[in-house]
Amino acid sequence: MSSAVEAAISCSKVDVPAAPEPEEAATAKAKNAAAEHGGDAANGKCGEAPPPPHCHEDEEDEEEAPKVIDLGPRVSIKDQLEKDKDDESLRRWKEQLLGGVDLNSVGETLEPDVKIMSLSILSPGRPDIFLPLPVEPNAKGVWFTLKEGSPYRLKFTFSVSNNIVSGLRYTNTVWKTGLKVDRAKEMLGTFSPQLEPYTYVTPEDTTPSGMFARGSYSARTKFLDDDRKCYLEINYTFDIRREWPSTS
Repeated sequence: MSSAVEAAISCSKVDVPAAPEPEEAATAKAKNAAAEHGGDAANGKCGEAPPPPHCHEDEEDEEEAPKVIDLGPRVSIKDQLEKDKDDESLRRWKEQLLGGVDLNSVGETLEPDVKIMSLSILSPGRPDIFLPLPVEPNAKGVWFTLKEGSPYRLKFTFSVSNNIVSGLRYTNTVWKTGLKVDRAKEMLGTFSPQLEPYTYVTPEDTTPSGMFARGSYSARTKFLDDDRKCYLEINYTFDIRREWPSTS
C-alpha cells in the first residue's frame, strides 16, 4: 500500500480518546504520525499523491553532454615508441600495433586525422548502394531508397593518419514526420595510422515493414572519437518503399 493511500486512511479515521491526553503526549503522538506518513498528515496534505520519480535525461541529450573523463595528455607516436624502448617485448608489441607507420610524417603529430572515404549499403541479392561523398551541404532530394522488410548492412571505408584514433564510433538518428523513430550507435574501435584504408561492416539489420513504415525519413549520421571530435556529419533524407527502385 502506498504512503499516500495510508495517509488518506489515517486522516479519515476519527479516534475518540477515553480521556484528554497530556499535552506532551499529544505532541509526541503528532510527531510520530507525521514521521510515519512523510509529514503529510501534520501539514494538512491528506490524500495528496507523492511527487513523480526523477526522469532520466534523453539518450540524445546524454550523447551531447557526456561526463568528461580525463585520460591524460595525448602522446605522439614517436613518443610512444620512445617510452619503454628498453623493453623488447613492449617495443615489438607497439610496432605490431602501429604497423608500417612512416614516423617521418607522423612522429610528432598529436591529433589523429580520420577521413571517411565511402559509405555503402549491402543487401543480399541486390547491387551494393554506394552513397556519394562528400555530400553537398545544401543537397535536396532522396539520398537512397530501401525496400521494406529487407536485411541490410552498412559498410564504411576510412583512412587514419597522424596518430592513433581511440574509440571511433558511428551514430545515426532517424526522424519521420518530425518524430524521432530510431537511434543507433556502433563502436568501430581504435585504429592506428596506416597507408591502406580500413573497412568496417556493421551487423545485419532489417528495415521496418508495413503501411506505417513506408514513406520518407530524415536522418543525421556522425563519426566521432573518444574526444568527441567529429570527422563527418551528414544530414540527408531516404525512403522506405514497397519495392526496390529500378536499377535500369
